[in-house]
Amino acid sequence: MNSITSQSLTTLVKNIKNKKLSSQEVTKAFIERSEKSKDLNAYITEDYANALSKAKKFDQNPNFDLKIPGIPIAVKDLFCTYNVKTTAGSKILSNFVPTYESTVTQNIWNEGGILLGKLNCDEFAMGSSNETSFFGNVKNPIDKDLVPGGSSGGSAAAISGHLTPITIGTDTGGSIRQPASFTGTVGLKPTYGSCSRYGIVAFASSLDQAGPMAQSVEDCALLQEIISTYDPKDSTSIDFKRNSLSKELTREIKGKKIGIPKEYRVDGMPVEIEKLWQKGIEYAKDCGAEIIDISLPHTKYALPTYYIVAPAEASSNLARYDGVKYGFRSKGENLIDMYEKTRSDGFGEEVQRRIIIGTYVLSSGYYDAYYLKAQKVRKLIKNDFDHAYKKVDAIITPSTPSSAFKIGEKTNDPVSMYLNDIFTVPVNLAGLPAISIPAGHDTKGYPLGLQIIGKAFQEQELLNIAYALEEKINFKNKVNDWWIK
Repeated sequence: MNSITSQSLTTLVKNIKNKKLSSQEVTKAFIERSEKSKDLNAYITEDYANALSKAKKFDQNPNFDLKIPGIPIAVKDLFCTYNVKTTAGSKILSNFVPTYESTVTQNIWNEGGILLGKLNCDEFAMGSSNETSFFGNVKNPIDKDLVPGGSSGGSAAAISGHLTPITIGTDTGGSIRQPASFTGTVGLKPTYGSCSRYGIVAFASSLDQAGPMAQSVEDCALLQEIISTYDPKDSTSIDFKRNSLSKELTREIKGKKIGIPKEYRVDGMPVEIEKLWQKGIEYAKDCGAEIIDISLPHTKYALPTYYIVAPAEASSNLARYDGVKYGFRSKGENLIDMYEKTRSDGFGEEVQRRIIIGTYVLSSGYYDAYYLKAQKVRKLIKNDFDHAYKKVDAIITPSTPSSAFKIGEKTNDPVSMYLNDIFTVPVNLAGLPAISIPAGHDTKGYPLGLQIIGKAFQEQELLNIAYALEEKINFKNKVNDWWIK
């Protein structure tokens, strides 16, 4: 591996500011590695020529006051990027080129970031394995036969494979944390409303949240600091005092109270996941934290609640793709025929499944029985967390019920696929921040992640706990560059 691409974001920033490296050197190194990594299928759209041009301009007139000066970055293809194709992993948007920029990506460019390209994802972020993308499945850098997780599978693979020093994903029900766990990387899902959703292709508006994915907690803290801003263009954006997360990062967590929810010990959970969880608890104790058993009694209803709320919102959000205004269009004998053919041809099987579920639960006679009841249960789930946080500062659980599974293993069993999100969806329903950090390996050498759940808008405390545990765990990823050509 090139010595440049093996460096962390924070190290690259220091080296550019100290003039040990130029932006062009760094950008070329990541482009060269990405070009050799086609077998991962991590990219949908490459923007290498523009990236090199911008790196050259930066070196000619550098600004070292920026937080990520001249740093190249690839982003999930769910973020609208001005004049760069944005597909959301779907055929229906395969020719869509935005005339505007998402707030989150604009924040990155404002601090010196340079776009390398757009990373593969499950279609409209609907999936847990990155197998629903119209552009084909992404492969896990750990093993060519494994999924990288989803929906931010391209982002996770790009970080794990060192194709980009940092990236951003979106998390609706675990789509940052689950792929981070599967690839041995770090993924932060921030508090709902802390990062703008403007310019992000919508899946479920009350659940979607952008967040950083990285090799380390420190890198995550720096990128979260950049992307988290109040945005009047997003009605769900919340104006609150934001920390200088990277500067205030500390491993001093002595006296912090960590909750262990009994409901996360699910039937059939592998012994290695239980052992990992116990190790995480011991590491927290070693850092001086106090462990407290807690109960989140409505956790068992989280998955069915999520799979009513999310498809309902998706069916509404995806109604805009009709072949009239933009995107893919099928030919039809009349307007209605064109609508039907466009949506049948343009949407993949999983997206169609969720639209049908969502339309059903919102339909007359079923709204009260399903959607309204799900929203009431969602409130109970949030109340459980509120009650627990009167006693604890954070909660530790496994990130996923297993390590990464094989490509094609669960594609014919949607329910089994949905169960991958069992530990992550309660966080989205409650709007809380959570982070997945790599914490060990299973018997096959595949990564396993620990999830730390924090209080709303307490990302600093959450990152500090993750930072302390990360040092204790001292995880080493088993990536052998099998895909390099």
